[in-house]
Amino acid sequence: MALGMMVDGKWTTDWNERDDSGKFNRTPTKFRDRITADGSSGFQAASGRYHLYVSLACPWAHRTLILRSLKGLEDAVGLSIVDAVLSDKGWFFSDAPGAIPDSANHAEYLQEIYLKADSKYTGRITVPVLWDTEKKTIVNNESREIIRMFDTEFNDLATLDIDLYPEALKQRIDDTIDKIYMPVNNGVYRSGFATSQEAYEEAVTELFENLDYWETVLGQQRYLCGNQLTEADICMFTTLLRFDSVYYSHFKCNVRRMVDYPNLWNYLKELYQHPQIKPTCNLDHIKRHYYMSQTQINPTRIVPVGPEIDFDEKHDRDRFN
Repeated sequence: MALGMMVDGKWTTDWNERDDSGKFNRTPTKFRDRITADGSSGFQAASGRYHLYVSLACPWAHRTLILRSLKGLEDAVGLSIVDAVLSDKGWFFSDAPGAIPDSANHAEYLQEIYLKADSKYTGRITVPVLWDTEKKTIVNNESREIIRMFDTEFNDLATLDIDLYPEALKQRIDDTIDKIYMPVNNGVYRSGFATSQEAYEEAVTELFENLDYWETVLGQQRYLCGNQLTEADICMFTTLLRFDSVYYSHFKCNVRRMVDYPNLWNYLKELYQHPQIKPTCNLDHIKRHYYMSQTQINPTRIVPVGPEIDFDEKHDRDRFN
């Protein structure tokens, strides 16, 4: 099926985020309000008030699911998980394994949530979405901002004591998230969605130059910003998790695999094996979504059986303790 978007509140499959040179340019998110602990933003952190819509396949949505788990916010923030495979109307809710129907708005399609917030909405229908059940609107649909809110503004509601944005590392974390966004997080998409050889080669070259760089960094320290787990690691993790199963083949990011990078591979295994992260990972949703939904890249919709990857294999990151 074709990817789609809303134009003045109407669904269309005339979706295109490439420029004339064949480069993929991601459309900015539209909902950028902020939840604060004290409510000064107009949206106060409160148990049961907010509902998170995610896809287990999407790396951007996966970030928010991980933060919700790491902070122990499962009882405070509601959750719905869309079906792994896009429908002709985009993301939809189902009773399929791994999916959770919409208990907040009882919608069939995610686009209904966007139209509740803005009946004339123009833009892509993306996950994650953070919904305010009190004001009946979308607070935010930008993953980086949602994970920051969960990390810093929901501490009074959190049942697990973890700080992924410590004061001493704030600038370094922000700089690192900025540094990995375009070449790595978005770089796999810039490679896979490119429609010219030049655009593809530019993106994939930059991607692997940056993976090579971080391979060196992780040979000297345990995590991206030092020896402490931070938001930057979560932003990197969700891309790396999908790399060998999807991006390597589906997006033609096939210069090297994660398993070919000793430090990145062991770093990936350590994060995957974290007791709050592992339950959020679903390779079945990931593979079926990319290979079955993006028919402009994989028109047969055949999902590869492999590769066999053992994310539970022992890692070596304890050497930095």
